[in-house]
Amino acid sequence: MGHTELGEGCVVLNGAILGADLPGRTIIGENNVIGNYAVVGVKCQDLKYKSGEECFLHIGNNNEIREYCSIHRSSKACDCTVIGDSNLIMGSCHIAHDCKIGNNNIFANNTLFGGHVVVEDYTHTAGAVVVHQFCHIGSFSFLGGGSVVAQDVPRYMMVAGDRAELRGLNLEGLRRNGFSDQEVRSLRKAYRKVFMPASSCQSSFEDRLTELAREIELLESPFVSCMVESIRTSFEQGRRGICKFRSWNIS
Repeated sequence: MGHTELGEGCVVLNGAILGADLPGRTIIGENNVIGNYAVVGVKCQDLKYKSGEECFLHIGNNNEIREYCSIHRSSKACDCTVIGDSNLIMGSCHIAHDCKIGNNNIFANNTLFGGHVVVEDYTHTAGAVVVHQFCHIGSFSFLGGGSVVAQDVPRYMMVAGDRAELRGLNLEGLRRNGFSDQEVRSLRKAYRKVFMPASSCQSSFEDRLTELAREIELLESPFVSCMVESIRTSFEQGRRGICKFRSWNIS
């Protein structure tokens, strides 16, 4: 419907709706599968959307969007809902207006993203996960089944619960994605320094993060540097901070 572009090699199954008769456009790249009764590129559910304003959705290549998914256009002309490449979006998932989804992610059934959520690359959600609007989900992270995520999830980490809390590193995901034993050991050491201080340690969270940033040996690992950056940027103005943490075993 409407101004919708569908790339070569796409498969659109019975009952799916692509686009809407609205200003703006829906662009879908190549070799995507759109499942039965999926609704892709329709009007957002944001009450701030002004009727007649342009709204946009851009989907990359090689995505599998399964049955009954809903993916909405942006809420304003200056923004765009974006989905990258090679994502598996299982049945009944919802991606709201203005979300930015990266590449190679796996969203299990009934994963729900509020508006303006940012998901990086190689993340994995279990079923029935809810993510609050404006949250950022870092690369190579894992969101446990039934989690309600109300704050940012830093890169490489695992969260679970209502409200979701940090439960350690996503070790299985890191190994499956080719991280070496040395890279995993560096991340584990960095995680322990920040989130699992000794009982006698009196330093604050910020002090521990600053101390880690001074450890040249650990920061030689680009992944440790990325983890520190991911944590710090979550506390910038307008961001939600990171999920609360508890000292779980990450061996």
